[in-house]
Amino acid sequence: MKLMTKLATATALSLGLATPALAQVKLEWWDFLAGGDGVRMQALIDEFNAEHPDIQVSGTTLEWGLPFYTKVRTATAVGQGPDIMTYHLSRLPLALEENVLSPISAQDLETAGLTKEDFFPAAIEAASTDDGQLMAVPFDIHAVVAFYNKTALEGTDWLDENGNLTGISSIEDMTALLQWAKGEGFSDPLSFQSEGGGGTWRMFYTLLRQQDGELITDGEVLAGDNMDKAVTAIQTLADWRSEGLIPEQAAYEASVALFSGQKAVIHINGVWEVPTFKDSAADGSLGFDWSANEVPQMMDQPATWADSHAFAIPQNPNMTDEERSAVMTVIGWMQEHSLAWADAGHIPAYKPTVDSAEYAALEPNATYASLADNAAFDPRSSIAGVASPVYDAVDNLIAPAVHGFLSAEDAAAEMKAQLQSLID
Repeated sequence: MKLMTKLATATALSLGLATPALAQVKLEWWDFLAGGDGVRMQALIDEFNAEHPDIQVSGTTLEWGLPFYTKVRTATAVGQGPDIMTYHLSRLPLALEENVLSPISAQDLETAGLTKEDFFPAAIEAASTDDGQLMAVPFDIHAVVAFYNKTALEGTDWLDENGNLTGISSIEDMTALLQWAKGEGFSDPLSFQSEGGGGTWRMFYTLLRQQDGELITDGEVLAGDNMDKAVTAIQTLADWRSEGLIPEQAAYEASVALFSGQKAVIHINGVWEVPTFKDSAADGSLGFDWSANEVPQMMDQPATWADSHAFAIPQNPNMTDEERSAVMTVIGWMQEHSLAWADAGHIPAYKPTVDSAEYAALEPNATYASLADNAAFDPRSSIAGVASPVYDAVDNLIAPAVHGFLSAEDAAAEMKAQLQSLID
């Protein structure tokens, strides 16, 4: 029989006919990755498929945020979910409550050629239950960083000999830099998405965690002196706004444009904007030298808002061992090829990539990679994470307080009351 198969194949080749298809494991993939992230991920999927004729991944990109997670929940409930998907680790507590994820076993990791020690501890902790059960495999750590105009800061006390930000170790230091920039003609010295929940949450949470503050402690929102720390974080942003040091109601795209258009000397945003500024610098449209560093420590400890994209397997009692093995093969391959993902600005969660000479040559990525040790993930709560009630509370309360529509004290108190009602 084997001889006949070989002869048939040889005959087909000689006649220019298609050979019999290899047996394949076909995997359905869902993600929420748009723009440059989506392009890079699809390129990785295509490369994997080309190298693995026995496993073929078919990718679908769904709408980011609440629509994605709603689709995952409903599809999983009726057994129509994908075989593998991307997942924000900030959503893990809600995923556990909804029972939509299949635990990742030690055998799974072995199949992927991975161990927990291959990853940054903060990412593994965020990907695990309180008792240490891994529920997803981290792919990156994406955080906010401080983009800055090197040309404008050249020759000042805020740029060191290596071109990195320096001299900012307190709120007063940052305020002094922003006031100087205002005097130099920068209309909105520090830009970020100040219009609503996303950008304002990342700024607020960074300042809260730099005070060693906790939003939720043992099921209590802003317990003890965390209320005072929240007020301090809100008031800091409100003071900068009242002095004209941050923009009024800047939408996401507008906040980026303020930096690109040299209206802001510092722009605090996610690492995912690194390609934007690289591309603008490369085509000559940016008009100044730039770089990005970890957000300076302005309070008691270094801390930076962060989240992770991870790979997860939805609950599916009908998944075969062969399919699960194929999924883990995909996940392991993606980790080994995560340098391509780093090109999007993200810090790979897979330490061997970050420790490589190739990653060390990536700038400014290699410079801000230190923030992986100071990553402040969202509170471990089903009301926190991407597109959560916490984001809504920031949008409806903290952002208005930053812009002077209510006091920092009232905003913090109302946020505590609203969020606590969802936990109790």
